[in-house]
Amino acid sequence: MNFYDLKVKNAKGEDVALSQYKNKPILIVNVASECGFTPQYEGLQKLYEKYHGQGLEILGFPCNQFGAQEPGTNEDIQGFCTGRFGVTFPVMAKVDVNGANADPLYVHLKEEMPGVLGTEFIKWNFTKFLVSKEGKVLKRFAPQDKPENFEKDIEAAL
Repeated sequence: MNFYDLKVKNAKGEDVALSQYKNKPILIVNVASECGFTPQYEGLQKLYEKYHGQGLEILGFPCNQFGAQEPGTNEDIQGFCTGRFGVTFPVMAKVDVNGANADPLYVHLKEEMPGVLGTEFIKWNFTKFLVSKEGKVLKRFAPQDKPENFEKDIEAAL
C-alpha cells in the first residue's frame, strides 16, 4: 500500500486524501487532551510555525485508546487545541491506532516503522511518525520524545 493512496477523515468527518501532501514531509501524531504529554501541543505548534513555510505538515489524530484521555467529541477537541494551545495545524477526526478498528493510516505507519523490538503496537499518546516528501516513513518517535528534540530530523526531511 502506498502512503498517498490513503484517505483520512478531518474533524468534520470529511475525507482528506493524503495525496494532497505529496512533496511535503509530514509529522503524524496521535494526540489526547488529558494526557501527561498534552503540553507537547505547544512544541508541535512551534515546529509548525517555524517549518510550515518550508513545507512541513503536521497532522494530529486524537485517540481515546490510552487511559480514556481523549473523551471529547471532535468539536470539543478542536476547541481545546485552538483555545488552550493555539494549534493551527490540522487536528483530524478521532481514530483508533491499535486493534481491529485501527485506522488504515496507522496500520500502514506501524508496518512501515515498527517500534522497539519490532512491535507494531502504539504504546501511548503522542507517538510520532515522520514521513518523507516521497511518502516513506523515516522515523518513529516515542511519546516522551519532545518535538524540539527532533528538529534536526525535520530539517533533514525538508
